[in-house]
Amino acid sequence: MIMRAWCSIFWMGATACSAAAAREVPRYSIEDFLETTRYFGASFSPDQSKILVSSDATGIPNVWAIPVDGGEPQQLTDSREHAIFSAGYFPADERFLYLSDQGGNELSHLYVREADGLVHDLTPGENLKAVFFGWAYDDKTFLVGTNERDRRFFDVYEHQTDGYARELIYQNEDGMNFADLSPDRRSIVLQQELGNADTDLYLLDRETGEKTLLTDDPEPVENRMQGFSPDGKRLYYVTNRDHEFSYLARREIDTGTVTPGDKGDWDLVFSALSKRGTYLLTARNRDGRNDIRLVDRATGVPVELPNLPQVDITSVVISDDERRIAFYAGSSRQPGDLYVFDLAGGEPRKLTRSLNAAIDPENLVEGEVLRFHSFDGLEVPGILYRPHGATASDPVPAMVLVHGGPGGQSRFGYQPLAQYLINHGYALYAINNRGSSGYGKTFFHLDDRKHGRDDLDDVVESRKMLAELDWVDGKRIGVMGGSYGGYLTLAALTFRPEVFDAGVDLFGISNWHRTVTNIPPWWESGRKALEQELGEFSDEEFFRAKSPLFHAEKIRRPLMVLQGANDPRVLKVESDEIVEAVKRNGVPVEYVVFDDEGHGFVKKENQATAYRGIREFLDRHLKGEGGG
Repeated sequence: MIMRAWCSIFWMGATACSAAAAREVPRYSIEDFLETTRYFGASFSPDQSKILVSSDATGIPNVWAIPVDGGEPQQLTDSREHAIFSAGYFPADERFLYLSDQGGNELSHLYVREADGLVHDLTPGENLKAVFFGWAYDDKTFLVGTNERDRRFFDVYEHQTDGYARELIYQNEDGMNFADLSPDRRSIVLQQELGNADTDLYLLDRETGEKTLLTDDPEPVENRMQGFSPDGKRLYYVTNRDHEFSYLARREIDTGTVTPGDKGDWDLVFSALSKRGTYLLTARNRDGRNDIRLVDRATGVPVELPNLPQVDITSVVISDDERRIAFYAGSSRQPGDLYVFDLAGGEPRKLTRSLNAAIDPENLVEGEVLRFHSFDGLEVPGILYRPHGATASDPVPAMVLVHGGPGGQSRFGYQPLAQYLINHGYALYAINNRGSSGYGKTFFHLDDRKHGRDDLDDVVESRKMLAELDWVDGKRIGVMGGSYGGYLTLAALTFRPEVFDAGVDLFGISNWHRTVTNIPPWWESGRKALEQELGEFSDEEFFRAKSPLFHAEKIRRPLMVLQGANDPRVLKVESDEIVEAVKRNGVPVEYVVFDDEGHGFVKKENQATAYRGIREFLDRHLKGEGGG
């Protein structure tokens, strides 16, 4: 058959297709999936005996210490209500910093936890947000931004490690964002957002007050600061000047000479120098995966990183003495586990076992890149997940997953909701519609001011592509997404009402004008970029035309909506009103609100409720089952 040949050429290969179809696997509950522990972040203790991480082992993110030489993790914070995210150990002792907000409201404060366990809020006050910018090069101070003076902008304070006294070192009056402090503390690099394709870098001399433009480009160019050299004589930044994809460039401070690095065929995600400057770490976004490289700068020779079976290295942290690295490695079937590796040689040591032991990763599904040609011939990428046992004689329902953003990206990595749905017989296609990041600047800007139109038609075309697969039931295909992906879900049901058979909206935008005129105040520095991408915020009619709320009478297919009550980005009223509007159509609508969550659900108890509810909704409306 044509589609079998198509599968063998463009998807997994004929043998893999047949193997995937023949395998039967046990069904796991959502509790099984959420018994998995997530780890993220890594900071070496001063003596390198421990690595500080955040983990949701207790059901909500807290801070833990993982022994490098093996042993049980030590829980260091015990929040039962508010998520806590580690910012790192102090350089000379085992005090540490962490960030926490109130129920997902994004008004994070920065806290220090003393060696004796006492905790201090370093950024007290109401209605302020704090961000941690990192340590000064000599480790005697650390840098914190807060919007306590003006909710629109972050001023920068330098805090002493002893006593925590602070000094204002940059008062943000013009919306430029702090990027870095030179090793000698004399210079500050600032980033100015001129548009969604144009970012400039400035060097501010703290003694003279002089501000020098570093990136004087005749055309719009994105420039992102990455760091100073240890001697402060040069700085490194990522740019896409004169190239489709971003790459690393080096600028000499005294002469202004710019030396471009390798210009590849994929965007550079980030780069970093090790503390002493011996190693350069880079990561490229290669089709939804991080391609990590570590290079010895003296020789230019890449350091051979561990080659681990069935997983990819996703992030790397280098110890300050440059003897060790900590890294995470995972895949679609395996959550990221923490490893430590001595750069002098030897085998990597696996420090965590994140996947629930009751789940065999071989029973889960690895994603595969699949591209299709959209309505105008544009090649659109995405990640396809085929359930074990899906065959032409036993086709399965499918869901198109739409990422947030709008400039986000569907990437490889373990997602409990996705694997839960796949395990229960749903094919998933995580689309990277036009406007997604990771595929160059042309692709990224194709949806500028066209949201809910061309990108929506990519989503529609992906549904047609799925329906042509002989192992997918073309009469049972839904759409689901969060945030901007939630908007496109609502837009699909509203403006293309006959295309999808059901929709699941997680905190999606229903009234664009209200959303853009109620953006969090601390987004002010990026307002020009948002308007250039989305449209002039004052143009109410423009946004009304693409807002599902004002056309909700067209919705005819079952809808589920999930929302965090404390969400500062997509206000709860967005979901309240679309639910009420769709109910008037006599259409099945289910609505779940979490009073202790914001823009995303971080508590396992709430995730279990949400994910189980989604599966039961889809079982009813795509499979025609009772759910449960």
